[in-house]
Amino acid sequence: MSTTQSERLRGLLEPLVTARGLDLEEIAVTPAGRRRVLRVVVDSDEGVQLDTCAELSREASQALDETDVMGGAPYVLEVTSPGTDRPLTEPRHYRRAVGRLIRAQLAEEAGGGELVARVGAADEDGVDVEVPGVKGRRATARRLAYTEIARARVEIEFNRKAAEKAEKARQAAASDEESQEEA
Repeated sequence: MSTTQSERLRGLLEPLVTARGLDLEEIAVTPAGRRRVLRVVVDSDEGVQLDTCAELSREASQALDETDVMGGAPYVLEVTSPGTDRPLTEPRHYRRAVGRLIRAQLAEEAGGGELVARVGAADEDGVDVEVPGVKGRRATARRLAYTEIARARVEIEFNRKAAEKAEKARQAAASDEESQEEA
């Protein structure tokens, strides 16, 4: 997609997206046989409902039909929310991932390497994470500036409820130990 087309699409679609309280995450035009696919990815702190995508799709379709920004060739419009495998690139992405496990590749100035941690909080400067303990050790808190993260993604947890239950049990046991030590 040319920069000019990208800019025109963003200029046309972003006001429609922001009017619904959403963030325009991505616009992509890709060939699909004789047609093209125009994928519009939107998100918000509360997530995106299917009905919202459908309503936005109708509005975007009407706006696109009234302009020549897509040219004369046929295209398919897709309005969607980001998948679980999307990269975390903005502070809002980390804010939306609070409580989730992430896998981050650290920048060289942060020591490089890979870090798997749970997001505790995120602000405009960085993210607070909890690095799970190894071999019975306690988890450790760590603050990462966004400049220290080369790339990161949310890890899919298939048994997240069991992991949360085990973590709560571990915290309760640690609290009991501390209470017994004080007595």
